Amino acid sequence: MNPTAADRRGAVGRMPTDLLPAIDLRQGKVVRLRQGDDARRTVFGEDPVGVLADFSRAGARWVHVVDLDAAFGEAPQRELIERLARTATDQGLSLELGGGLRDRDAVAWAIEAGCSRVVVSSMIAKDFPLFASLVERYPGRMVPGLDFRAGRLSISGWTESSDLDLGRLASMLQGLDCPAALVTDISRDGEMGGANLELAREVGRATGIPSLLSGGVCSLEDLRQAAASPEIGGAIVGRALYDGTLSLREALGVLREEAIDPKKGLS
Repeated sequence: MNPTAADRRGAVGRMPTDLLPAIDLRQGKVVRLRQGDDARRTVFGEDPVGVLADFSRAGARWVHVVDLDAAFGEAPQRELIERLARTATDQGLSLELGGGLRDRDAVAWAIEAGCSRVVVSSMIAKDFPLFASLVERYPGRMVPGLDFRAGRLSISGWTESSDLDLGRLASMLQGLDCPAALVTDISRDGEMGGANLELAREVGRATGIPSLLSGGVCSLEDLRQAAASPEIGGAIVGRALYDGTLSLREALGVLREEAIDPKKGLS
């Protein structure tokens, strides 16, 4: 039987909620998109390896990397990602990679390159038996990417919609050895309007897999509420770190405080 989200994390406060700062790569640069729209791209830097090192110095344990080139069906940025994976290992970081991992060979390459976890979305909609077989091949390392627009799973770099809703996805994912499910409300991505905590909680309850909260995380209160939710195992933060709305050190400190005293952030 697949353990529940609460079983995986333990009681609220027993372990810290993971904070994963995001590095989205587009043509070798660090960027952020709004709602996945490449035309609404902001470039935040030209040295992804330096950004990763900065995250490590601030105390991060994980970093979430997305290859947007591959997600949009272009040539993957493999050499750069391999450099990031080596740097992460040297810095004591774990790297989670998403974007364009749509077949067995791409997943195998990512694992061999040193990525601790890989995020897969399109494969779930287009070839679920392959996804299930890869979960069996790489237990605890395959993260289903559940990106929702109007209640349906979006795939192919958010450029296509599938006919899968949460109910069907939950029945498919139950029992699989996945460490987390990345949950994004696309309408909130990059908008700095706050995260859809209820969607993340709902996915965690339905699938039995801890959610990674993504899309619109922009405040310490978002993180406090995530830490107080046993269905949520972590949060991915991007634009709020780059534009200075959130300090990574302060955010990590808040999550550590919540782990020690889970009632502190509850109203």
